Amino acid sequence: MEIIKNEYYTMTIDDIGDGGEGIGKINGYTMFVKDALIGDEIKVKVIKTKKNYGFGKLEEIITPSPYRTEAPCPIAEKCGGCQIQHFDYKRQLQFKEEKVKNVLERIGGLKDIKVNEVMGMEDPYYYRNKAQFPVGKDKDGNIKIGYYAARSHNIIETEKCYIGDPINEVIIQKVKEYIVENNISVYNEEKHEGLIRHILTRVGYHTKELMVCLVINERKLPKQDALIKKLETIPNIKSICVNTNLEKTNVILGKKTKTIWGQDYITDKIGDVSYKISPVSFYQINPTQTEKLYNTALEYAGLTGEETVWDIYCGIGTITLFLAQKAKKVYGVEIAEQAIRDALSNAELNEIENVEFYVGKAEEVLPSLYEEQNIKADVIVVDPPRKGCDEELLDTIVKMAPKKVVYVSCDPATLARDLKYFGENGYTVSQVQPVDMFPHTLHVETCILIEKK
Repeated sequence: MEIIKNEYYTMTIDDIGDGGEGIGKINGYTMFVKDALIGDEIKVKVIKTKKNYGFGKLEEIITPSPYRTEAPCPIAEKCGGCQIQHFDYKRQLQFKEEKVKNVLERIGGLKDIKVNEVMGMEDPYYYRNKAQFPVGKDKDGNIKIGYYAARSHNIIETEKCYIGDPINEVIIQKVKEYIVENNISVYNEEKHEGLIRHILTRVGYHTKELMVCLVINERKLPKQDALIKKLETIPNIKSICVNTNLEKTNVILGKKTKTIWGQDYITDKIGDVSYKISPVSFYQINPTQTEKLYNTALEYAGLTGEETVWDIYCGIGTITLFLAQKAKKVYGVEIAEQAIRDALSNAELNEIENVEFYVGKAEEVLPSLYEEQNIKADVIVVDPPRKGCDEELLDTIVKMAPKKVVYVSCDPATLARDLKYFGENGYTVSQVQPVDMFPHTLHVETCILIEKK
């Protein structure tokens, strides 16, 4: 049966795509439908067809999915922040577990792999300790501050975010007052004109310390004293800074940040370790789940105090210092020089001395050290970016022959690809533990224990 554009069909949704769209079949033909959910029986209008799949518009929910719930956020469907807030949370966790298992089997070739139940949250709301709000204007010239709509750069005004810290509502209001009262221009992305581009906020989960950073399209913020006067009244604010980004780019932060009030950083804790966090620091956004993730990594490492450990892609030393509590020596590798400066500062802050850091690309630093110094490791921990590990890095890890590799991943597909490499080179996967770092989104973090056969 040929599927015809602009015709109407009924179908049942049985999966969710990477963009949050429902996926189902019409007589074997795959259809992607925005706003549809696993278990929905729907009426759909076909809006685009390709050879093996098409896209449809949801016209009517004939029988709603048993997992469909009322999203608490009134703009959840428009906003790009939460793709599945209308999906029952327990079923979200099950979906993510199935997603990890399917990808590991399909891409990684790991047949009948056991995936542990996803570590979820008791209360999966208001968990983000970092937010980045674009600033612009609507068609009537009114200031808009919020989040981008899904797959666009249209700003959806956000009075209240159900996954961010509630203090952001106060910050947005005060920054908006500063902009309006002082006639400050806001950024126009198409024309590359206007001053205020983004508002970045960071909150210490345990310390409650607060940072506000304005990203601007000029070298200086006009009437900055007026902004400081607005913001310094907020309880626990420790840092107000300005980041300059003069580029016509989608990258939010520029290279230069200046503190205009208070400290250059805020502090927070994971377990017993304290960390200094700057506007540019990579620091996991869900503190409750981060502690579960790092405790899992520490458990998988199985440290007794006698091990030499390498932490690849170490950032500001979050996992490095966590591991150093139990290891003989931990070495960290990270490409960002500022991150290594932060890592050294964090080691000093916690009086941890059994750590050493290297600046550079992991895929260059580790092979070079192995060739020149024949470095050894009992355990290697990798927490790579979404693209996964470079093959040269994987090759060096295999040559170093650690007893264990603990792999922390934010992308099941690249994780599966890298696990396949380890499997072909003398290693086996012993544990797979997904952690729900980002409730109401499609993302899932996974901690894997890989052991030498």
